[in-house]
Amino acid sequence: MAAYIPAILEFFYILIGLLSMMTAVRCFKDETNSARIGTGLFWLILGVIFAAGKLMPYVVSGVLLAIIGVLTLFKQVKVGKLAEISEEEGQKSAERIGSWIFFPSVLLAIVAVVISYTPLGGQVGIGVASIVALLVAMVITKAPPKTALEDTDRMLQSVGTTGILPQLLAALGVVFNAAGVGDVISHAISGVVPEGNRLAGVIAYCLGMMIFTMVMGNAFAAFTVITAGIGVPFVMMQGGDPVVAGTLAMTAGFCGTLLTPMAANFNALPVALLEMDDTNGVIKAQAPMAIAMIIIHIILMYVLAF
Repeated sequence: MAAYIPAILEFFYILIGLLSMMTAVRCFKDETNSARIGTGLFWLILGVIFAAGKLMPYVVSGVLLAIIGVLTLFKQVKVGKLAEISEEEGQKSAERIGSWIFFPSVLLAIVAVVISYTPLGGQVGIGVASIVALLVAMVITKAPPKTALEDTDRMLQSVGTTGILPQLLAALGVVFNAAGVGDVISHAISGVVPEGNRLAGVIAYCLGMMIFTMVMGNAFAAFTVITAGIGVPFVMMQGGDPVVAGTLAMTAGFCGTLLTPMAANFNALPVALLEMDDTNGVIKAQAPMAIAMIIIHIILMYVLAF
């Protein structure tokens, strides 16, 4: 079964690419959008990268990424005309469906976790779970395929350019690690953290994960760099259990996820979808919990890892 995993993942990438291209066509046709050409090009290029990235040389993919970066820099990517639903229709649907509206989201999580324990793994699990949840949502809401496509377009345009930030930040983490950023951080920390001081090492490890995650926007991207630069020399080589310390370091990084706009899928996406006036409203609400949790992580790592 493992032999089919790359093909299954490629199917999901192609599907994402086609959805992005669909949004591109809508944007090109939207005469109400003052930046419809740039917006359409952004979604078209992104769709091509997802759908045909495996077939293109790395240089071509890099050039295409640079182009969409330029489009974003010069503010040529804007939200155009979206499919609308009247407030009255929305209220009637909400009353008819009730709490069942949350069932597809719960089902998505359950299916993804279950599949992650099979040879197919977590990545395939997320893709399969998304399709299953979508089909169930269409059954519950009695929505036609056209509505699903319109809502997909609405979500993509509402999220906008921040939608690709997680992928870029994850790639940046690999680049940082290959460039030896972890070694630089290790040398810098060695001048601050007293040698052999376990508590200081734990604090540096947890805070380093939190702060670097705020910079990177992704705890997975920060983990390799901070673990190599701080975790190994200042915690694990001082007798810390690698499994316990590494696990707590990862979740300590998630405390940073709660505090940064760079974590677009967590903090920018809700702002865009809920049309919040305060762009940092989600972060402000999460900040007290994040600070409390990082303190708890430091205590747990110091007590359990040694």
